Amino acid sequence: MDELIGRLVANVGIDRSAAEKAVAIILDFLRKEGPAEKVQALIERLPGAEALLATQSESGGMFSMGGIMGAGTKMMAVGLSMGQVQGVTRETIAYAREKIGDDAVGEIVGAIPGLSQFV
Repeated sequence: MDELIGRLVANVGIDRSAAEKAVAIILDFLRKEGPAEKVQALIERLPGAEALLATQSESGGMFSMGGIMGAGTKMMAVGLSMGQVQGVTRETIAYAREKIGDDAVGEIVGAIPGLSQFV
C-alpha cells in the first residue's frame, strides 16, 4: 500500500493518514458492494491491503450510511474535499488496474450500480 499511499499524497495533495483512511474506505466499500470473489482477488494482489483494512476498521456511528454516498461521506468526514474524494477514487482505481488489469477492474466496477460514473 505504500506505493499507492505515496501516489495519493503526491498526486491528490492529502496527508498520509487521510490517504490510508480513504483507501481503507474504498476497499471496504468494494468488499461490501462488489462481487466477493473478484474483490478478494483484487485485495490479495494489493500488497498491504489486508493489513490496512485491519488497522483502519470503522466503528460506524453516524456515518454508517452505505453505498457510494456512504463511502463519499466517510471520506469527507476524514477531511477530504469532494475534489479530493474524486481524485483518491480515480487514483486508487488506476492503481488497481495496474495490479490486476482493466478487465478485472471493469468487472468489479460494472457490478456496482452507479460506480462507473465516479471512475
